[in-house]
Amino acid sequence: MTEGKVFLVGSGPGDPGLITVRGRQLIESADAVVYDALANSTLLPPGARETGRPELYYVGKRGGAKDPVTQDEINQLLVRLAREGKRVVRLKGGDPFVFGRGSEEAQAMNDASVPFEVVPGVTAGIAAAAYAGIPVTHRGLSTSVTFVTGHEDPSKPHTQTNWSALAKAGGTIVLYMGVKTLASITDALMKGGMSPETPAAAIQWGTQPRQRTVVATLDTIAAKALEENISAPAIIVIGWSVVLRDELSWFEKRPLFGRRIVVTRSTQQAQALTEKLRDLGADVIEMPATQIARLDLAPLREAITELSRYQWLILTSQNAVSIFWEQLLGEGRDARALAGLKVAAVGPATAGTLLEHGVAVDVVPQRFVAEGLLEMMRERDDVASKRILYVTGEGSRDVLPQGLREIGAEVNVIAAYRSIADGQGAERLARAIEAGKLDLATFTSGSAVRGYVDAIGEDLAAQVPAASIGPQTSDALREAGIEVKAEAKESTLDGLVSAVVSAV
Repeated sequence: MTEGKVFLVGSGPGDPGLITVRGRQLIESADAVVYDALANSTLLPPGARETGRPELYYVGKRGGAKDPVTQDEINQLLVRLAREGKRVVRLKGGDPFVFGRGSEEAQAMNDASVPFEVVPGVTAGIAAAAYAGIPVTHRGLSTSVTFVTGHEDPSKPHTQTNWSALAKAGGTIVLYMGVKTLASITDALMKGGMSPETPAAAIQWGTQPRQRTVVATLDTIAAKALEENISAPAIIVIGWSVVLRDELSWFEKRPLFGRRIVVTRSTQQAQALTEKLRDLGADVIEMPATQIARLDLAPLREAITELSRYQWLILTSQNAVSIFWEQLLGEGRDARALAGLKVAAVGPATAGTLLEHGVAVDVVPQRFVAEGLLEMMRERDDVASKRILYVTGEGSRDVLPQGLREIGAEVNVIAAYRSIADGQGAERLARAIEAGKLDLATFTSGSAVRGYVDAIGEDLAAQVPAASIGPQTSDALREAGIEVKAEAKESTLDGLVSAVVSAV
């Protein structure tokens, strides 16, 4: 046996951005990840379910589960994986040592002589309250905070919590897992002397786009939470700092808060758009309608060896840039090989990707479409009779190369990639559409539209309105019978995001 190690990692309360840097690094280097129901699945390495690397083990113990995984079974799994020589991340919601049973798992590792490490996480009692605009301490209102498990029902004869003393202690009380026993707890606190008028709040799915907050008093919070169908996971905050919510609420005021938006970009490119939408509060469902497949790149490599024969290089997308650069380096060349060429890009995203490689673009159109670039090229006196290397995707429109030939340029068109249907996540998306839980789907290309329709079918696709990155994509959507609710004024991701905000 080779000695492995177990890392007890707190994933935070739900927002994937709240995991620590150390926690993310360990997930990326893990051989196996054992994760809870409350650990956000977006933290798992991309493609892990398909490749089996790292190995994934779901051990959620949500209340009411038919066959919940027992704590002893989890402990045995961690020991077994570590004794197989694996680096094991035990990914837990919140902080492992704050009502997370992480200390029990650490004890089990110690008893089995398995090395372990604890990586703290942001606990829900602080983060959920902060995302609801409620500080757990505030000068003049609350100088202390007490974290209490709500699992213990005060009405039962044996309890470890002295509710009467807690009622007299002052400060803020934060209840974990207290929805089911909330009525008994509030009754015990009032019997202990806490004023029924003390402000209270119940926060469900704290820090996530589906966060819901209910504000009442100690006397009424249990009834109001029941009326509003607040259920686990939820945090209850009791104390006078709750009154600051009206001033400090920020998370729920973001322009896309509570909206469910579909991102259909290819897996390789979805992250940038997803992050922009999530930063504005959206609950994003990724269903990459297409993925990028490389074509025969021998013609591109041949053209790269003969770059001195060309006067212009035109690249139509970030994919084209990535593949061109990959092949350029593969031929033992770098940015210096482009010293004698002028470079044009269809849009600023493509130009930005080139700049990351140290290449400043000579021409970027004001309209980020082929027609816009053609207009600018026609106005120049250094295009006619010149040789142009044009790197694009299979099936792209011939507007640009044909127009350049009409003004006397010699254009070598090389298709470096094609967009093929992906459909990953189609089943989950179909369920969400059938439940009427989607507000908008975003599209950045006609090929994404076709892949989306192929994945979920015409009937379901037509049920969700769309936001489009530009006129060609809008045409493809209308041909597919999908309502175009918004079209980007500029064919960029920022333009698309702005269109989404205006649409919803």
